[in-house]
Amino acid sequence: MVKKKDWLTVMDNLRDVFTDLPTPRQISIPVSGGLPIDKAVEVVSRQMEISGNRERTIRDYRIHVRKFAKLTGLTYLHEINTEKIYEWLSKMDVGNQTKLTRLKCLKAFLSRCFDNGWIETKERYWKNIKVKVDKNVPKWTTEEDILLLLSVLDLNDFVQLRDATAALLMYKTGIRINTVVQLENKHIDFDNKLLRLDGAIMKNHDTLILPFDDTLHRLLSVLVKHNDVIRHVKRKQNNYVFITRFGNITSSGPTNNIISKRLTTYSKIYGVKNLNGHALRRGFARSLLDKGAHVFEISKALGHCNLAVTTQYLNIDKEEVAENLRKYL
Repeated sequence: MVKKKDWLTVMDNLRDVFTDLPTPRQISIPVSGGLPIDKAVEVVSRQMEISGNRERTIRDYRIHVRKFAKLTGLTYLHEINTEKIYEWLSKMDVGNQTKLTRLKCLKAFLSRCFDNGWIETKERYWKNIKVKVDKNVPKWTTEEDILLLLSVLDLNDFVQLRDATAALLMYKTGIRINTVVQLENKHIDFDNKLLRLDGAIMKNHDTLILPFDDTLHRLLSVLVKHNDVIRHVKRKQNNYVFITRFGNITSSGPTNNIISKRLTTYSKIYGVKNLNGHALRRGFARSLLDKGAHVFEISKALGHCNLAVTTQYLNIDKEEVAENLRKYL
């Protein structure tokens, strides 16, 4: 029988673990006197749902397109033009990065309308509308950063063990934080030390197989066993790998991720830099590149659709590329 005081204490000394650590379906709509923007938004939203787009992406389309129509006073698709789009951008009291994000939503919406045959123009005029944004070099988690985090966390405490395992998993496999919180026991092949990720939990909906090392094998094994104890005591029915002390999933929405928030807290308390899902994922990619992995392999591991996204993601310096090419001359 499990004693109440042992629920959150891992009975396994893990402090020695890190000693050796190194095109949517078409829907026909009769256009009489012009198609209302609101109607177009609803149909495009349904097309995106059919195509399997994320709920958050669909919601962003709806919000930004409707705000565009309200701010410009437009009702029909055929009323939209370059001048109206620039008028909309000029009225925003936000930074250029936010303007760019909203503009991308509107452009994508207009492209879908164009593909559906609702916009009678020869060219996609909106493609030439730009918002200049100063490029900030993204930071990535280094091995020193992750080792510092692991050195200050108490791995015999369930919550800290869970957070440490999640951080190391992202750094060692490059999976996104949204994939981490949806991970279930079935996705872990302990015998072969592999993550077998199905499309249901992946952003691009493709399956992916990723290896993990002995360190993660041990941490995940202990975490899974302790999860079983918590679920038994709390009478919860799920198979998630990363759960709360009450047996629930650690994410209840796109902006309410417990693990992500705790990593931010650890960063502030212990001074660990670049401790977030994006930085850990970039750290994984950069680590592979530094060890000699081909960009194509890194791209596949990250689940990117093309190499251009990966090279931008890695932020490879032009001089660095030239220097690396010299060895092949």
